[in-house]
Amino acid sequence: MEDVRSLLHALYKKYEILQKNGCRLCELDLSLAHSDILYEINKHQQPSMHQIAEILGVDITTFSRQIQTLIKAGLVNKSTNPEDKRMFFLSLTEEGEQAAAKIDSNLNKRLDDLLKQLSDFERNTVIHSLQILTKVMSSNR
Repeated sequence: MEDVRSLLHALYKKYEILQKNGCRLCELDLSLAHSDILYEINKHQQPSMHQIAEILGVDITTFSRQIQTLIKAGLVNKSTNPEDKRMFFLSLTEEGEQAAAKIDSNLNKRLDDLLKQLSDFERNTVIHSLQILTKVMSSNR
């Protein structure tokens, strides 16, 4: 059997390149970390800073600096929880929503183009395998 770690590492690096290219095409100078943050904020309904930092596996100090950059760029809003002033909620600005949509569109198109090279059976197998792997990895944190 082929080395699973090597396969996952290669897949991760290839996906990272796709994501970098998707960020460049949206005409904003966004890092991969910023792209991931926009994606996760967009995916959740007014998440807390801690929630997104945990999802991304980033310590809160580093995450806070990244959020400040996105706030200064006009892509993210940060609001205080009225019940706990130490907790902050995140949301995308209109510009942030547009940037996230452009990145998503670019990445989805590129991924669709790649998957179109496969037969229906291969495409379904890849997608199903990724779903299973994600499920197993999620349950073993």
